[in-house]
Amino acid sequence: MVTTHPDGTRSPLIDASVHIFVKSNKDLRRNFLQEPFRSRGFPDYEMDWYGAPGGEYAKGTEGPDGQYPGSDPDVVAKHLFDDRGVDVAILHPMTRGIMPDRHLGTAIAAAHNEMMVTRWLEHSLHGDRFRGTIRVNPDDITGALREIEKYRDHPRVVQLGVPLQSRELYGKPQFWPLWEAAADAGLPVAVHFEVGSGVMLPPTPNGLTRTYEQFVGFTAMNFLYHLMNMIAEGVFERMPALKFVWADGAADLLTPFMWRMDCFGRPHLEQTPWAPKMPSDYLPDHVYFVEGSLDGPGDVDFAGEWAGFTGKDDMVMYGSSYPHWQLNELSVPSAYTAEQRDKLCWRNAAQLYGIELPAIPAIASAIPAQYVRDSGTVEVTRRPS
Repeated sequence: MVTTHPDGTRSPLIDASVHIFVKSNKDLRRNFLQEPFRSRGFPDYEMDWYGAPGGEYAKGTEGPDGQYPGSDPDVVAKHLFDDRGVDVAILHPMTRGIMPDRHLGTAIAAAHNEMMVTRWLEHSLHGDRFRGTIRVNPDDITGALREIEKYRDHPRVVQLGVPLQSRELYGKPQFWPLWEAAADAGLPVAVHFEVGSGVMLPPTPNGLTRTYEQFVGFTAMNFLYHLMNMIAEGVFERMPALKFVWADGAADLLTPFMWRMDCFGRPHLEQTPWAPKMPSDYLPDHVYFVEGSLDGPGDVDFAGEWAGFTGKDDMVMYGSSYPHWQLNELSVPSAYTAEQRDKLCWRNAAQLYGIELPAIPAIASAIPAQYVRDSGTVEVTRRPS
């Protein structure tokens, strides 16, 4: 991937959405699950009912012996670091959604965490360029808190991950202990559409769609349902340090929905004393979106102005969704300012996740002086441990 811009500068690049998998179901059962869960039934990764017409994964992303796409650290490192110019990759293990048995769901999440930490974050060659997302089960708060405690001090763990598909909206009080623990650990919470879904409600409030295109187009709305519910329930007022990452798009839908929420919220703030601010005032420093090539108006002359609406340019982070079929190429609209471009490419992610990047000589003119140290690194504040 070329990250050299028309003005001759080159931005660092953080890929904020890299999906990783176990090599196979046999690998998951044999190496990471213990009884009584090893012999239990659970959905395969492919059980999502709305498969992409051309296949779920990009060609060449399988392991050398046909292992599942996105399961071999060496293959992924070559594609991301060598071929696409990525400096740091944020890994997001794909699990199996919400299980009818919450204990089984927690066991599957824990197995994927162990796989990620041992095979990826502690990899002898590439581990220093990977950062990890610990998967937790929001249906089992006790089990989720146990996973946070286990990994919260790992130096390469930078966020928690929960599925977009949920039995309840994430602003509801039953989830608050989980969000409080995340904020206490200094870990953002990433919400991502889950593959291999177990218990799954229809993708729209009014039922099922018929085609994959409708499914993809409508599903992003569910991120905003969660977000707007969290704002209305006062979650960010209650937890000022909490940060949420909507890790599969929807930034392009944010502005009109927040304008509408502000419109209805302005005359009715007395009805929500637990959230006394205007709804849009809760977005800064709390809300982030991973953005791919499918989001936004494209390379048009108003793209920079559009990105500034509702402060979206402070919220977006580039993510490839590797190894999935879309494999988003970085596409920075020409109307973006240098500052907007750097926020998308690396700065928002670096600040959120506390990442220090090696300096690249060609980017010196593109990096504000306060981020450059004498040691030749681009530095931002680390997350609290």
